[in-house]
Amino acid sequence: MGALKFFTAIILGAALIIGSLASTAQAAGKKIFINAASRLMLLYDGDTKLAVYHLGLGKVSTPTPTGYYKINTKEINPPWIDPSDPEYEVPSGPDNPLGYRWMQFSGNYGIHGTNRPESIGGYVSNGCVRMNEKDVEELFDVVEIGTPIEIMYNRVVVEKTPDDSIAYYIYPDGYGIQTLTVADVTKWIEPFGVLAFESDYDISQKIEASDGEPTFIGKPYNIEIDGKLIEPTEDRGTKFVAKAVIREGITYLPVVPITKALRTRLAWNTKESTLESRFGKVVCYPRKDQLYCNADDAPVLFNIEGGLQTSDDGGKIFRFKSLATEPKPIAPTKADEPKSDEPKADEPKADEPKADEPKADEPKADESKSDEPKSDEPKTDEPKTDEPKTDEPKTDEPTLKPYEAGNA
Repeated sequence: MGALKFFTAIILGAALIIGSLASTAQAAGKKIFINAASRLMLLYDGDTKLAVYHLGLGKVSTPTPTGYYKINTKEINPPWIDPSDPEYEVPSGPDNPLGYRWMQFSGNYGIHGTNRPESIGGYVSNGCVRMNEKDVEELFDVVEIGTPIEIMYNRVVVEKTPDDSIAYYIYPDGYGIQTLTVADVTKWIEPFGVLAFESDYDISQKIEASDGEPTFIGKPYNIEIDGKLIEPTEDRGTKFVAKAVIREGITYLPVVPITKALRTRLAWNTKESTLESRFGKVVCYPRKDQLYCNADDAPVLFNIEGGLQTSDDGGKIFRFKSLATEPKPIAPTKADEPKSDEPKADEPKADEPKADEPKADEPKADESKSDEPKSDEPKTDEPKTDEPKTDEPKTDEPTLKPYEAGNA
């Protein structure tokens, strides 16, 4: 139930306000956000969320007004005046619909407690904002007169959780004033850099459910390579995000912005879903209009290495550094090195038949008689066909294939 509030006396209970907390509230940047679609209140101090409170708000016939307001007055133990009979007043106590705290923000509208806690979470009042008594007393003590209030009606809520996850909620259309499409929800998710990981089908199913439950998409982080922040880019009318995304234990890196920043070239194999650079080839993942690779494959594809680190402002960022400019050839191991028993260019080969070696008491090949058949003489100056040639030694080093340019 809502309440129309009439002030008939000077507020004597104001002295009970906890002055030290109230005086610092405004200076610290306290702000109140109320979403009439979710029936939730968020209390912020700057960008830090301090608390979330469940509310009872105006009925469809008497909706809670949206807009920008501020706390104008505060009262402890307020009386309730019946709006249909100003002569009828209910003093503070268990029968008072306002509970034990009142904070007026516009005309007869205010934030207050209730003697009907079961009504919290519904559209039940004449437009006022109801809170559980414990919650309203807690809020009363930490906000000051002048604290700004923003009241909105948004069925789609996207937030970053304390563990850096991006979650989105879709609430039912309690007032029947906000129809949602996949395109509408897409616009809300897109700025967070994780849209590629939520399909249009999943979004449509979420709209149909409109259950107000969180759907976690992933954890996005900025990327820095060699001290330079990777920026979003646009190519052929497509915008490419520049955030790494951790999802289900896998870190995905955005290929196009990194490729642009490193000024490298990649060849895409549609059949294999692979990308190849001069350093190697890896499997990649097309997601909507974006293209990602596994961060574990960054050394192979981009010749960089690194990981998630804490930035100077206390946040998280993926930092990478470039490795050697060119891929290093594989060095021969000891097993690949020429063995000591391999023939040298100026020495007889070890595997030549010993029977053909000249003996001390036998004439050398050039001292033999000219009328002896040459076909029976071994030719010591010509290697056999199965022997390695001395001017072309074999090695185990791989031959690098020339890089074929492809699409950037």
